[in-house]
Amino acid sequence: MRKILLVHLLLGWALTGIAQDYTVSGYIKDASNGETLIGATVVVEGTSNGVVTNVYGFYSLTLPAGQYQIQARYIGYDNRTQTVDLSQSDQRLDVELSEGGTQLEEVVVSSTADDANVTDLQMSSNKLDIETITKIPSFMGEADVIRSLQLVPGVATVGEGASGFNVRGGSVGQNMVLLDEAPVYNSSHLLGFFSVFNPDAVKDVNLIKGGIPARYGGRISSVLDIRMKEGNNKKFQAQGGIGTIFSRLAIEGPLVKDKASFVLAARRSYIDVLARPFTDVFDGGAALNFYDLTLKANYNINPNNRVFVSGYLGRDNFKFDKEQGFNWGNRTATTRWNHIFGKRLFSNFTVFFSDYDYVLAFGEDQNDQFDWNSRIRTYDFKPEFTFFLNPNNELAFGGEVALEVFDPANAKVTSDGETVPFRLDEKYAIESALYLSNNQKIGKNLQVEYGLRFSHYSLIGPGTAYYYDDAPAGERKPLNHEQEYDQGEVIQSYNNLEPRLSAKYMINIKNSVKLSYNKTAQYIHLISNTTASNPLDVWTPSSNNIKPQTGHQLAAGWFRNLGPNNDYEVSIESYYRLTYNQIDYIDGAELLINEYLEGDLLSGDGRAYGLELMVKKNTGKLTGWVSYTAARTELQVDGINDGNWYPTRYDQLHNFKVAAFYALTDRISLSTNFTFVSGTPTTYPKSKYVIQGSYVVPQNNADSRNNVRIPNYHRLDISATFELGKPVPNKRFHSELVVSAYNVYARRNPFSIYFTQEDVRPVNYQLPQTEARQVSIIGTIIPSISYNFRF
Repeated sequence: MRKILLVHLLLGWALTGIAQDYTVSGYIKDASNGETLIGATVVVEGTSNGVVTNVYGFYSLTLPAGQYQIQARYIGYDNRTQTVDLSQSDQRLDVELSEGGTQLEEVVVSSTADDANVTDLQMSSNKLDIETITKIPSFMGEADVIRSLQLVPGVATVGEGASGFNVRGGSVGQNMVLLDEAPVYNSSHLLGFFSVFNPDAVKDVNLIKGGIPARYGGRISSVLDIRMKEGNNKKFQAQGGIGTIFSRLAIEGPLVKDKASFVLAARRSYIDVLARPFTDVFDGGAALNFYDLTLKANYNINPNNRVFVSGYLGRDNFKFDKEQGFNWGNRTATTRWNHIFGKRLFSNFTVFFSDYDYVLAFGEDQNDQFDWNSRIRTYDFKPEFTFFLNPNNELAFGGEVALEVFDPANAKVTSDGETVPFRLDEKYAIESALYLSNNQKIGKNLQVEYGLRFSHYSLIGPGTAYYYDDAPAGERKPLNHEQEYDQGEVIQSYNNLEPRLSAKYMINIKNSVKLSYNKTAQYIHLISNTTASNPLDVWTPSSNNIKPQTGHQLAAGWFRNLGPNNDYEVSIESYYRLTYNQIDYIDGAELLINEYLEGDLLSGDGRAYGLELMVKKNTGKLTGWVSYTAARTELQVDGINDGNWYPTRYDQLHNFKVAAFYALTDRISLSTNFTFVSGTPTTYPKSKYVIQGSYVVPQNNADSRNNVRIPNYHRLDISATFELGKPVPNKRFHSELVVSAYNVYARRNPFSIYFTQEDVRPVNYQLPQTEARQVSIIGTIIPSISYNFRF
């Protein structure tokens, strides 16, 4: 009886304790347009209790019964404090913040709180707001998300004209690029000079280089999470621009005021249109252009339910004439449903589709033609939940299941009017995952986030599996036999446990140290036959011959704010990465339209380590940042370079960047950026053959890989922005003129260097001479002018 009574007393005490806790929750929004604010801070005045809004602008804070002063904060906006009575029940509190009337002139990498550099748990990440992106001098004067990210530490590219970007020694295919949750398999327009993301439609840009949260998976290098605008639900507005190379227009407004809104943005380049009157190059059906269309709409069904629909369509066209050329493009579609269960459990259900394809055609006419296309498609369902357990614990859990369809080659050859089709079989894979993590505050100074992701992958039929015999290192593996699999039958499967850990310790209000570790797994692979990624690369799944790539990264850093208003930020981070099952190729590998591709692939290990420094000035007329990265990236593959470690194509010892912005007057602002990067590795021949005394054939008889470096890369860009018309309070129409110059001192930066025989034919039995030739994508200054408007 005593035990029963004790249990009842303890249970009653526990229930009483629970009943005395109440929750305040809601959304933080921009008062001018109804857009939710990601990373806004909600705090209880006079205490250390506080939370940060999630990627949908939602927060939840559980407190003991009582009355509280709840304050919402967001950089560039006026703080708002409201009294909340939690003495008897939970409360819903949606807060709209107005832009600050006395903002300091500033440009920051993050749109979060002004002390986020120190106080945020997430390390190894960079957030760029659109205002910053639009001020950075860029190629042809057009603001660009990807090229702007290349100014932050740890991010690089192998040069102009190279698609994608490299993060902490990872290849282009090891970055997960997401647009409203949907993966984008090629993020470049015009062979890397522009990205597929229209800044007029982008709301938030977050690059995660390390300490990757458990909700993300599928790539081993980084995550670039781009969120689109939701659209102004207060009033209609438009913005756009007319530039040297393309024009753009974005329209947004309410579908139902304060409940539903949309945003529609479009871009189209017109080099071929403008040049047509002055040259005959574009006669006969030739074309050189790209376009994209971005759309998003949302509807607030009620306070607990909100739905989103978004999509992207873009394409590049390079046609030499009516019959020859190539084109490529992305399509994505995303549907999301936000539902709030009670006051503490936030859920998001996402269904998305992503499709990337390219088409290549050449030949004299339809009677003599070669056509080839390739594509990858993904269908995905992703349920995610956040449970705000209490002010010190925030649980995140969920899962994902995706069907991936690979069409490596669908070709046909037409000769004398007869067509012979040639197609490699489609490949099918199912990738799924479950994850659980907890963000926990321990005392006043320590905060940790620990989690685990379990990923499962299966390559399934219908399809053919190829089994190879062993071969000497670096040589093509001979085929042993083939085996057919029926629809849905598992050909090969893999499992991976991916632990994640991040920790932050506050030394004081101005200093913190952070530590992170993550293991990641990647089940699809980018097959490229060039030193830099290009649109004609092929994606292929893991199989019985290709193991999934896995990576481990450990990072540590010190973060410091200086000045009374956190005017300066200083950060130092170091990292060490180990990767396994990295793909490389035998010499002479046949990568395109090769049924036995897997016999030409090699597998090896990688390592990357580096130190990243960043100093940023946030306030005053002169703002900007300086970043420096010292790093190494190496591979070790049995059969290459005698099995010794060798640098990758994107290994850069020194990477120094400066971005500066100066408010000259209320209407004129200046900006500049400078880049210095160590020369990237390349392979030079060690010897040569001379055939019949007239022809030279270079040879790398030492089997060395990336044995020399091309000259260093450096470039200076400048721009000036002139606001047109006099500043007038509540002015409806705004316009500006942007004048910029790319590569100011006309540096001929080398993209590659190759050797060729001299044009002069040797005489008198002299041996032919060879010479080095440099390829520079841009070797001169590129001036530009663009006109931007909004109303």
